[in-house]
Amino acid sequence: MSLEGKTVAIIGGASGIGLHVALMAAKKGANLMLIGRNPGRLADAKKTLSLLHSDVSLHQVDAHDHQALTAFFSQQGKFDHLVSMVGDVMGGGFMEAEMETIEHVIHSKFMTNVLIGKLAAPHLNTGGSMVFTSGTGGRAQHACASYVGNLGINALVEGLAAELAPAVRVNAVAPTWTLTPFWRDVPADDLARTQAHFEENIPLKRLATMDELAAAYIFLMENGFVTGQRLAVDGGIMLG
Repeated sequence: MSLEGKTVAIIGGASGIGLHVALMAAKKGANLMLIGRNPGRLADAKKTLSLLHSDVSLHQVDAHDHQALTAFFSQQGKFDHLVSMVGDVMGGGFMEAEMETIEHVIHSKFMTNVLIGKLAAPHLNTGGSMVFTSGTGGRAQHACASYVGNLGINALVEGLAAELAPAVRVNAVAPTWTLTPFWRDVPADDLARTQAHFEENIPLKRLATMDELAAAYIFLMENGFVTGQRLAVDGGIMLG
């Protein structure tokens, strides 16, 4: 299942793990559709990818704006693979978290990806795939809405995989906490404490690199006999 000449749409592909997925796909000869809300990051990503002679189209869309997301997909033709990096996160259990925060994260992580799946499915070529982003490494009492959102993504993947087979495959990558530009607005001291916590609790005693995570998305796009699966790339953190 080569990516050569295939079109890969990446929602959240302008930075972080999504950009690393785009870089790996470009090196394999894929054409790219980058969808994101920050025009500056999109433009910077295109400059980087253009060095690889990849065909890159940019689409400024805030995926959390469901009207805008619907309008975007209504204007698209066919493509081969869809990767969604969408999903906000939070810390804290059910008792301490504000309802507004819980609702926002579940809307972002689950409901938005449900809509992405429904909207993208008719545009995927036969033999194509969708890869969503779940998560691992936390418990409900530590990150309640994120935990629920991840369970929702896993259920979404199973449901869509059954509904869209055999034409389209659907899977998810589940990273644990990783130091990426997603955390750019978090104070440095807080990031250092979080990094130290995970490096202590991950059996491999380190964080994943963004390339290690991106490679999982590429694998799920290229392997034509994997569907309905959640691939944890977490250094074994859930073994404890």
